[in-house]
Amino acid sequence: MSLRNPPRPAGDFSGTDETQLDEFGSPRRRNPLRWGRRSSRPPWLSIFIVLFVLILPALLADLITVHDPLRGVLGDRLAPPMWMDGGTSTYPLGTDKQGRDILTRLIYGARISLTVSSLTIIIGAVIGSSLGLLAGYFGGWIDRFVSWLIDTFLSLPHVLLALVIVAAIGPSFVTIVAIIAVTIWASFARQVRGETLSVRETEYVARARVAGAQPWRILLRHVLPNVANTLIVLATLQVGVVILEESSLSFIGAGIPRPNPSWGVMVADGRDQILTAWWVSFFPGLAILLVVLSLNLMGDWLRDFLDPKMRQRR
Repeated sequence: MSLRNPPRPAGDFSGTDETQLDEFGSPRRRNPLRWGRRSSRPPWLSIFIVLFVLILPALLADLITVHDPLRGVLGDRLAPPMWMDGGTSTYPLGTDKQGRDILTRLIYGARISLTVSSLTIIIGAVIGSSLGLLAGYFGGWIDRFVSWLIDTFLSLPHVLLALVIVAAIGPSFVTIVAIIAVTIWASFARQVRGETLSVRETEYVARARVAGAQPWRILLRHVLPNVANTLIVLATLQVGVVILEESSLSFIGAGIPRPNPSWGVMVADGRDQILTAWWVSFFPGLAILLVVLSLNLMGDWLRDFLDPKMRQRR
């Protein structure tokens, strides 16, 4: 019997138009965009908010701003937004207590948020998925050790840990990236471990073992592609978590140091003038709310979009 074309039981449509098998019977994942007609309507409003509030401002900050995000004009301090009495189109969203343009700082704050979230997600996903794959596939003492690490890091109070580290080495960009990466890798490891435990018992993984495939080849070619959808969804959801955590740490002084225009720092700078100059804290807080909520909605849609069970129901 050929391993390349194993017999298919009646009613099994694997390997047809929707799913193709490789030489070991492992399903080859097609481009998820091909499933667009069978999925629910994309959250276009969330995509629009993430694109125009986070991604494009972060990438084009130098081209779309005319003010310095770190220096202001003291004569224009606490200027209101342009639609209020005393406002001017020079500062569309007003200025803070040092005369710095709120809109400019929001745009550069998006760059900080996107950079921090991208680096931490990449580091956390690589570390967590690697450990999760090893623990789920090999089991034994490796699984016990990785599971102990996951439980330990998930039980740590993240804010307290950040405060201790910052008190020891001082706040910086590198410090905040390292702190958040340490706190999120366990989520990737736990999810990937669970998926790997399920995938390693499938028939195509057993065929690959019988054919003499090395463990690393099985992990990279058969297991990892089948947990990739989970990683995509989890990474999308974690971006919002990272932005919220970075803003929270910056708000209490344990994140991005001043005068860098982090959204959390901007909210903290305006808390003393919340009654007289509400716009200093309101607009960065609104940006955090909209971006995190939109990313969560996009993650929920991606989870349904990439779930084969959900596709079969449609």
